[in-house]
Amino acid sequence: MIMANNKSAKTSAKFNSEMFADVPVLQRKWQAAVRPGEKLPHYEDVMLGSLGRLADHIVLLRNVDGVLSVSHAGRYVQTWLNDERWDIPLSALPPDCATALTEAAANARENCRPYLASAHCVRDGLVRTFDVLALPTRSRWGGILVGVYVNERNAQYNLLDTIFSATDEGVLSLAAIRDARGEAADFQIVHLNQGAAKLLMQPATELLWRRLSAGGNPLAAPAVMNRLREFVGSGPVGQFEIDSGDRCLRLGVTAFGDMLSLTVSDVTALKQRELSFRLLFENNPMPMWVFDAGTMEFLSVNDAAVQHYGYSRERFLGMTLRQIWPEDEWAMHSAALREVGDVYQSSRDWRHIKADGTEIHVLTFGRRVAFEGRDGYLVAVVDITERRAAEARIAHMAHHDGLTNLPNRDFYQERLREALERSHSGNRRVAVMCIDLDLFKNVNDSFGHPMGDRLLKLVAERLRDVVRDDNVAARLGGDEFAVVLAADVSPNEASAFAERLIDALSAPYKIDGLEVVVGASVGIALSPGDGTTSEELMRNADMALYRAKSEGGGVHHFFEPEMDQQAQKRRDMERDLRAAFSNGEFELHYQPLVDIAADRISGFESLLRWQHPQKGMVSPAEFIPVAEDIGLIVALGEWVLREACAEAMKWPADVKVAVNLSPVQFRSRNLVQAVISALAHSGLSARRLELEITESVFLAETEANLALLHQLRELGVSISMDDFGTGYSSLSYLRSFPFDKIKIDRSFVKDLARRSDCLAIVRAISGLGRSLKITTTAEGVETTDQLDWLRAEGCNEVQGFLFSAARPGHEIAALLRGFAERASKAA
Repeated sequence: MIMANNKSAKTSAKFNSEMFADVPVLQRKWQAAVRPGEKLPHYEDVMLGSLGRLADHIVLLRNVDGVLSVSHAGRYVQTWLNDERWDIPLSALPPDCATALTEAAANARENCRPYLASAHCVRDGLVRTFDVLALPTRSRWGGILVGVYVNERNAQYNLLDTIFSATDEGVLSLAAIRDARGEAADFQIVHLNQGAAKLLMQPATELLWRRLSAGGNPLAAPAVMNRLREFVGSGPVGQFEIDSGDRCLRLGVTAFGDMLSLTVSDVTALKQRELSFRLLFENNPMPMWVFDAGTMEFLSVNDAAVQHYGYSRERFLGMTLRQIWPEDEWAMHSAALREVGDVYQSSRDWRHIKADGTEIHVLTFGRRVAFEGRDGYLVAVVDITERRAAEARIAHMAHHDGLTNLPNRDFYQERLREALERSHSGNRRVAVMCIDLDLFKNVNDSFGHPMGDRLLKLVAERLRDVVRDDNVAARLGGDEFAVVLAADVSPNEASAFAERLIDALSAPYKIDGLEVVVGASVGIALSPGDGTTSEELMRNADMALYRAKSEGGGVHHFFEPEMDQQAQKRRDMERDLRAAFSNGEFELHYQPLVDIAADRISGFESLLRWQHPQKGMVSPAEFIPVAEDIGLIVALGEWVLREACAEAMKWPADVKVAVNLSPVQFRSRNLVQAVISALAHSGLSARRLELEITESVFLAETEANLALLHQLRELGVSISMDDFGTGYSSLSYLRSFPFDKIKIDRSFVKDLARRSDCLAIVRAISGLGRSLKITTTAEGVETTDQLDWLRAEGCNEVQGFLFSAARPGHEIAALLRGFAERASKAA
């Protein structure tokens, strides 16, 4: 190194100080020359006149047919360019100078303002940095002339010695090229050694002065250039790795302002050793393998894969992936592999074939690797067969009945909607059938719910035997089933199918050596006449089923439009009933019970009446069943008990009051408490209260209801059986409970004088009552002939229109007086 003497050093410092001040001087001169309303100053106002020594540092550029050319150059610029020629294109100049001039001129022309750039030029191993100030001006002959001021900065860097001494690997230098915003937009290779050229796999002559954005080498990748920009902006030293084909290169970066010094090392062998280490997967419990990306041959498998799939290692390594794929998934597997990148994760589950031929569901995860010099994928396999089976079971459970495994209501409605959609396009009819088992409740009550459940399973099996093809049989709940006939069916075909269904379900069932017999009732609705939606068809089929049940069961019935009217009438009845209870529209009437022997009123039967504000008096036969169905009868029955007991307190002490109980009240389990409350509230003696039940009380939960009856008897109230002789097992019930009274149904009394069988029944019931010391009461007595016959047969009590219709409570006192006066006159 040659040391400058003190005088020359001062001279150099003064010179550089003057040169450093040239840039702002020229910028001010350019700004002052801009005339109002114009973007650019005239060339003459900036470049001619008092430039003095600066003229040697100016090169004038003009655009000729889109090509920048040197129009004039000062002596200093000619030395910098190492070219004294004028009127030559920039492409004819040294690349480092041409690049700097092009960048500065382009930005100045684009922004219509002076632009200051830096030029990094390598001369004899030294990196010299020049300021390049471009001043755009307007030519009098049109177009834009750019005057460019060039001057060297003070600092020079001898980087080559440093770079070559730092590493034996590839070495290259990059100069940052900044954009209009002053940000590093690109890099130019300003120096490199043969090692760098070899690693970048291009001749050094092609790489030198080449911009990275031109591509063709690993450094041109966008991700690499972004990392390099980060070093220009923030970090002087660092390193990172890049993948280049089957190689891995490590870059060491040192930043000196806008200059980057790169060392390049090939670490492929190291990475392969690391990869080989990662491939030591034999003890991994997860099945894993490596396969060739091109041939799909297995290159390696771990022990877990051998054990899980059942193939020997030798056989595995002689197979391809396709041999573990089901044939119907070959195309999908192949398509998925073509789209695989460096990393793969299943977007769906796949089926694989094990050595024993069974299929499993798997998820696969893969990464591209180099394995023994071959391009392949490392794959990990997760067996989700059990998970998918559990999900399938859950899905099945969500759509099927847990007891019978028939489709449930949701699945049934879904299939019905699908059938209706298909029928719309083909103008076909769909039949919906609602099925209810007859007498199923008796089986539950007699043999218990486990027996009932087994019966339902057998019913489901018979349904599956009868309902075939695209048709669907489902269990809606309890003993309710439904069927969809999806094919185009006529009414006759639907009727014939319903008959076969009833016959199949009504045949005896053998359960634990017992023969169990139930029946079936079917309601049918046909689209589109009976509805076009699943909701309409199911509702109408249900109404048809209600009609079939009301006709005694064991039959099928088609929906009829008037059923909808009846259903609406029923809904109106339910609404009015609830309102009636709240509004106090109910009242009690009382019909006298006459002791035949004493010829006096022994009691009154309380009868519920409903005075509807618009419809007038509504028959109990209409509203009592509805009140039972909607659960209102419990509250209504408690009200009747309280009212009847309170009213009876106004009568003579030897006159009883009879209150009818509904079977529904027994299910509420609050009956005994309700009776106790009514007696306590009214103060009525329990012996004056008579509770009337029908034998239907014994058709369900017989033991529990018998226990309730005994509790009521213990209170001191009387229990009577109403409508005796009309049921199936009236005599057996007399053995089950010691009734105080039995009431002979009015159907036997009506034809007493005309039919001998009625007389025989009345005689038998009266004789039975005398033998069991049970009072007998005959209902519906309307004539003196009937009364005489009943007296002759030994009946104890009578009631009917012959004596009085049911009267409101306020008329009872007068009725008692009138009856007493008549009896005294007769005496």
